[in-house]
Amino acid sequence: MQLHRISYSSRAVVEDPFKWAYTLEDHGYTGWEIVQEGSQCLNSKNIQNLKNISETTDLELTLHLPFSDMNLAGLNDSIRAEVIRQMEHYLTLASNYVNLAVVHPGYLSPYGTQVPQKAYFTNLASLQEICDFAADFGILVAVENMPDMPKIFGKYPDEMLEMLESIGSHNVGFTFDVGHANTVGLIDDFLELFNEKISHVHIHDNMGKKDEHLPLGKGIIDWKQVMEKLSDYKGIFVTEMSSVEEGIESLEFLRNL
Repeated sequence: MQLHRISYSSRAVVEDPFKWAYTLEDHGYTGWEIVQEGSQCLNSKNIQNLKNISETTDLELTLHLPFSDMNLAGLNDSIRAEVIRQMEHYLTLASNYVNLAVVHPGYLSPYGTQVPQKAYFTNLASLQEICDFAADFGILVAVENMPDMPKIFGKYPDEMLEMLESIGSHNVGFTFDVGHANTVGLIDDFLELFNEKISHVHIHDNMGKKDEHLPLGKGIIDWKQVMEKLSDYKGIFVTEMSSVEEGIESLEFLRNL
């Protein structure tokens, strides 16, 4: 199988990403999803590096907004305002280079657990605010389904669909994370419900219990079946791996699928 739009994303955020970013095309990747965590966060130095990547390679660039310590459903107004500010900051910095940004929905804090509906509506309001901001740059905000973790929004297909429809922005989309869906045993349900509504796809493997981000073929996901069901999808497939070596392994697996 040859994918025309196959991007790499690394969870390794304590090393210099620009040491390996220039090698991605050599390995067969056509894009890079830049995670706004740790060393990959865009700053004055990294923006220049990103500019160089954009000008000297053909990589298609997308953005993954930060998620550590970021709760879009948080009920402390001042802290939530700072979370939104940081999201908007990275959208602004990346706006010349990307047209899609992935974002995680929020989760229930101890307070939010007592008032879950209030937290849910706060999550929607935060996503709406991010979409409104990103729209000025022509950036699609693709909300990602979550793995089987306690108290987090976005684990289930019906829930995700309701969330996206409630936001209703012209620039809100859906990032289908196959590995996350596998941890709740609902890959087929997601594919059936969303069908042509998928904007972006994350691919990695696991054993069905937790979010392991294994190379493709190292878990229990039936990738042949998944790819057949996604045969009409024209967007980007993003391998989310711990290292470029695992990315290369996943590319080889796809070629032999």
